[in-house]
Amino acid sequence: MTFRSKTPFLLLIPAILIAIAGAVLQPIPQPLSYHNSADHRAWLGIPNFGDIVSNLPFVIVGVLGLIVLFKPGATNFVDPIERWLYTMMFASLILTAMGSAYYHLAPDNARLVCDRIPIMMVFMALLAAVIAERVSVHAGVVVFPILEIAWVASVLLWRSSELRGHGDLRFYAGVQVYSILILLLALLLPPKYTRGSDFAAVVGFYVLAKVLEGTDQQVFALGRIVSGHTLKHLAAAAASYWIVRMLLKREPIPA
Repeated sequence: MTFRSKTPFLLLIPAILIAIAGAVLQPIPQPLSYHNSADHRAWLGIPNFGDIVSNLPFVIVGVLGLIVLFKPGATNFVDPIERWLYTMMFASLILTAMGSAYYHLAPDNARLVCDRIPIMMVFMALLAAVIAERVSVHAGVVVFPILEIAWVASVLLWRSSELRGHGDLRFYAGVQVYSILILLLALLLPPKYTRGSDFAAVVGFYVLAKVLEGTDQQVFALGRIVSGHTLKHLAAAAASYWIVRMLLKREPIPA
């Protein structure tokens, strides 16, 4: 049995392990300190200016990605369906900029929903695209709506738990961990296109973004020039741009 033929089992096993871990762990509330970003400075009448304006690169990369996808001869997909999965990703990237800017205008749990859902849509579309390329187009198309529903449901369930007075991030965190594991497993499969190593840079920028998010206060304290959260947005936009760059440069690998 080949590694590719074991894919259904590899999709199921992490889900079972994460579900067990979630059942054992205690509920995880959303810390209110999450909304207290380091840089509150306003400029041009815009509060939290750095965290808001740093969303602009998401719009630029999203529009650029859509142009690359639909410019005649700019990209070469083996199956046209793959193009639409990336279309969903870049369109969701534009929504991410809007949701994040709305959240940072007055950060709280209610607005955080508008921030998190588009981000999840971006990640799920990318994951489905990778599955379509590394496993099969049919698998990517089948899992895409399932992944999107699971992500959105995890955000809404977290918000519902907060409204009931006992916030719980376990399902939301579990879906994130599962998605990252599946993405890494899919990237172990033989690529259909060249430039497969570009995903290493994408993952690297993503990791950098998470580190900057976790060190928001410390980065800002270095010179009070820019906060970690602002740089997080730029690192995440760089990860998205690297995907655009990959789509421009890659070619199908002959069977």
